Amino acid sequence: MRIVLSLMCWVVCAGLAIAQEAENPGLGVELNTLADAADGCQLTFVATTSYENGVDKAVFETVLFAKDGAVNRLTLFDFGAIPAGRPRVRQFVIPELACADLGQILINGVNTCEAPGMEATACAAGLKVTSRINVALIG
Repeated sequence: MRIVLSLMCWVVCAGLAIAQEAENPGLGVELNTLADAADGCQLTFVATTSYENGVDKAVFETVLFAKDGAVNRLTLFDFGAIPAGRPRVRQFVIPELACADLGQILINGVNTCEAPGMEATACAAGLKVTSRINVALIG
């Protein structure tokens, strides 16, 4: 009986999550990994969108903070096209930065958002950021 109730709860909760995503479509950006590279720190992101027609181009103004909270630099990350329903991995190497010195990353704004049939503000309005690692991604 417990198994049946647990399974029923899982099915209902999964259905609610899918319905909520359909009601509130958006663009998801996850900071997935950091890796020291020969010329700096390589950041790996996973981007997804639940917008029906995907996103043709997304460029984010991004701020990198040191562990002490000081701004290290302001830069643009071009995520390119993000198709609907399929994740995309994007990597950026930050020159002259040791990964151990990175404290957090801020998506400060959307520089470019091209999405079929949507306003240019769609990427910012539906942006959901997460981090899989101990460096926070905020926005």
